Amino acid sequence: MPRRRSPSPSSSTAPRNRTPQPVRVRRRTFGDFVKAFLAFVALAVLLVGVPVALAMAAGWPFPETFEPMEWLKQDISVSTFLSILTFVVWLAWAQFTACVLVEMKAALSGVGVPGRVPGAGPSQLLARQLVAALLLVGATAASFTPSLAQLGQTYDDNQRPTVAAAQQTPGLFAQQQEQAAGTAAAVAEQASHTEATPAAKKQGDTKFYRIQPPEGRHHDSLWEIAERHLGDGRRYKEIFELNKDRVQPDGSRLSEASLIRPGWIMEMPGDARGGDLVEMPDDAPEVSPEVRQQISDYARTGDGAHEQGGAQEQGSGDEGSGGGTAHVDLPQQRPAPGTGHADLQRPAPDQVATPAQDSSSFGLPEALLTAPLLAAGLLGALGHRRRQALWQSAFAGIGGRRGMEPPTPTGDALDVQDALLVGADPEGVRLLDRSLRGLAASLAAESRPLPTVYAAWMSNGDLHLQLAQPSGKPPSPWQLGQDQTFWMLARADAETYEDVDTAAPYPGLVSLGTMDDSRLLLNLESVPGIVSLSGREEDRAAVFASVAAELATNGWSDRMTITLVGFGEDLTALAPSRLRHLDGIEALIETMEAETRQRRGALGAAGHDSVLTGRTGPAQHTRWAPHLVLLAAEPSPEDAMTLAELAADASRLGIGYLVGTGSGDLPGAAWEMEITGEGRLLAPLLGLELDAQLLPAAERRAVVELFTDADPEHGPDGPGTTPPFLVDISEQGRPAVYARLVGPYEIIGLETPDGERSALLHEALALLLLHREGVHPRVLSSALWPRGVTDDVREALLDRLRDWLGTDPDGTPRLRTDDAGRLTLAKSVVSDLDVLRSLYHEATQGRGVDSRAVRGRLLTDALVLVRGPLLADRPEGRYRWLTHEIVDAQLPLLVADTGLALAEFHMEKNRAEKAIEALNAALRTAPSDERLWNELLRATHALDDPERLTALASDLLTRSGARGLPPRTEALLDELLPTWRDAVAAAG
Repeated sequence: MPRRRSPSPSSSTAPRNRTPQPVRVRRRTFGDFVKAFLAFVALAVLLVGVPVALAMAAGWPFPETFEPMEWLKQDISVSTFLSILTFVVWLAWAQFTACVLVEMKAALSGVGVPGRVPGAGPSQLLARQLVAALLLVGATAASFTPSLAQLGQTYDDNQRPTVAAAQQTPGLFAQQQEQAAGTAAAVAEQASHTEATPAAKKQGDTKFYRIQPPEGRHHDSLWEIAERHLGDGRRYKEIFELNKDRVQPDGSRLSEASLIRPGWIMEMPGDARGGDLVEMPDDAPEVSPEVRQQISDYARTGDGAHEQGGAQEQGSGDEGSGGGTAHVDLPQQRPAPGTGHADLQRPAPDQVATPAQDSSSFGLPEALLTAPLLAAGLLGALGHRRRQALWQSAFAGIGGRRGMEPPTPTGDALDVQDALLVGADPEGVRLLDRSLRGLAASLAAESRPLPTVYAAWMSNGDLHLQLAQPSGKPPSPWQLGQDQTFWMLARADAETYEDVDTAAPYPGLVSLGTMDDSRLLLNLESVPGIVSLSGREEDRAAVFASVAAELATNGWSDRMTITLVGFGEDLTALAPSRLRHLDGIEALIETMEAETRQRRGALGAAGHDSVLTGRTGPAQHTRWAPHLVLLAAEPSPEDAMTLAELAADASRLGIGYLVGTGSGDLPGAAWEMEITGEGRLLAPLLGLELDAQLLPAAERRAVVELFTDADPEHGPDGPGTTPPFLVDISEQGRPAVYARLVGPYEIIGLETPDGERSALLHEALALLLLHREGVHPRVLSSALWPRGVTDDVREALLDRLRDWLGTDPDGTPRLRTDDAGRLTLAKSVVSDLDVLRSLYHEATQGRGVDSRAVRGRLLTDALVLVRGPLLADRPEGRYRWLTHEIVDAQLPLLVADTGLALAEFHMEKNRAEKAIEALNAALRTAPSDERLWNELLRATHALDDPERLTALASDLLTRSGARGLPPRTEALLDELLPTWRDAVAAAG
């Protein structure tokens, strides 16, 4: 569980020590002031003195009249040459002045890389150095420009932002907002020590480090301390373990590596070197007596500190944000609200079976089991694709429909489908979407702009939005979180939101991973620059694939464009309308330059300062959809600088860039992340260390296979038409157990179970009957217990289900486990849906093809089985897994096909009344199938009764409502009854 943080009125600023502590801070030297004065004089001479001197000596460079033809006819004299030279000097002065203005703007704004002035390399470097020297003595000097620490380097070097680019962005995350006026030029004072034995500690040779106060946007962090004194920032964990839960001088404790405070003392590992670390007081005479006493007291807490730490109250050191590095704050946690009986069934976290502990978890990809939002998006998109294939094949079929049954996945594709069913959290997606749209609607009603959101945290069912800067009090039912930059919505309040007709406000949110049981979604669209991702190529590819797949299928976006470069051409099958693939960086730069110009112009013409102010206004759903670029191929330095220039203004335009790099050093990167081989996503300057959300290559291929197999254009004959399970429909094939699913749920051949478990047993049997190919035990348990269940509870239910179903006469259990570990039913257990499919198949592709009498009897028997919609009387709150199924689309189409075939059978003998009876029976289950209504019109017309046909037309108009009749139906009525409009109007 995440550690709680006690709210504090000052939580948005760096907390003060309870006892003021003396610290050593780097102060400006006399040389700094001399350098600033000389820079001021140089700028004054160049910006003011040069034009004054030129104006007095040579005059204004432009002539009083504009006569170019006369100028060309004149001889080139000394005067003409001097005029041209004077004009060139004026141009050089203007160019230098532009460089100074550009550098000053970048310095004061602190956002992105300064723009380039064309042809002004040396001039811009000189301007940058002079501006930097002038501002060096100011309180915010180091935050003005990315290159202040690199004065005197080449121009190209100065174009590269520092590794702390995230800290230089005003309002990066909550803690930076109040600290944006500080300076990052001074490096905090350092220390080192050597590892000592307990005896050596008594002799005073142990070294410590004292956390320095923030200077501007620069903050001490364990990562930077480890990098300076241990040679590797990753070793910050060693410092954390040495000092975890030990009492600090201000009475608090270190409980999270990203939360440290000025004045705290850190014991260092034995091989720490460099700087002027504080040793034990006996060897540190330069340290004040007060600090020496604090270090001495702290040293005595080292022995046994870890054993005592477990008994300490959690979160005692989390009263506010510390003087740690710029980081994404983990939101304050609270217990999830109870929801009645469902909560009583949910096991404790340590009781829920994990894949490593679950003997039946083999074959299911862990990456998708732990990605609920990604799995829900993929599952929803896959279901939509399969329904689309069914509908298209239904209306394209001639003389018998193609695509009654979509292909059943096998192998890796089946494993991935099971993992999607187990891991998906569609309810979480629905609540996230409604909450964000509801927030946008509430702000619009109050005439307030949408705040810029950098990240969203989902934790214990609550939603936390992390804002770029304080934006006042949120609209109800949202509340302020742990400080002014957090807006929080409790799950109970989120469930009160209804669907609203407003544009999705933050479609660029995408899951990156989890941290302390909280899931982070980063808003790529709002990042002030490029987000870089370093690490091994295969690890980066897994992150890129996960991000692309979720953005393409998520449920909280309306429209967006995702451009894939260097990877993912196969991923376009997931969402061809969202995903596009470009061959190389050259094509990307050309495309993005054009789109950046177009969006800037569109924003200016619309009078908006950013896409957020226009997204929920009159232009919603049109020009303000985000464009997210995922570039897996590492760009060259020149291309990287071009992308950095494009990305400098991208967040305002609704464009985001995620770029891969092997080296970890990418010019123009505002935020830097690294993916490790162990699946950890690190962003030390943002305070992030996540369990990354990944989509490895094997799972990616299987996901793509699911979508391509479901494509209506896949294969020459479309999806197969043979049911996966055929029933012996002869008298000898009478089943031992018969379940009626089409209509009210009934079971024949079994005793009704007693007690509360009867409903669970019925639901488990229905799921198995709808999946004759087999059901993975984890899929079954996630369907019955969406909130989780322990292994023993699941196994107990399966034992009861086996006992209830019993055995066949030969002693074979009717509930079996196949070689792949999936649960299957014996052929003696049958449902009416199985029989319905078998009767239709036999009538249209079996014996009924050669025998008209057999076809008519089979189709009539099939239609008699239809008693209503699937599981018509299912209890509320149960059978939620049906939302993942496409049987709700298959059944109406199957019934409609049966009714159409039987109507055709009767119309061949001119039995119009019998055909109408069959069509009306099918319409009770498939009332919106246009094909049934059209055939009903034709059969009624065959009766030669205009009044009855007019009444049917009037009924159709009433049913269609404001949408009106479909074009094909309207055209058919015009053919069958040209006067139907007047007749319907006259009939009222």
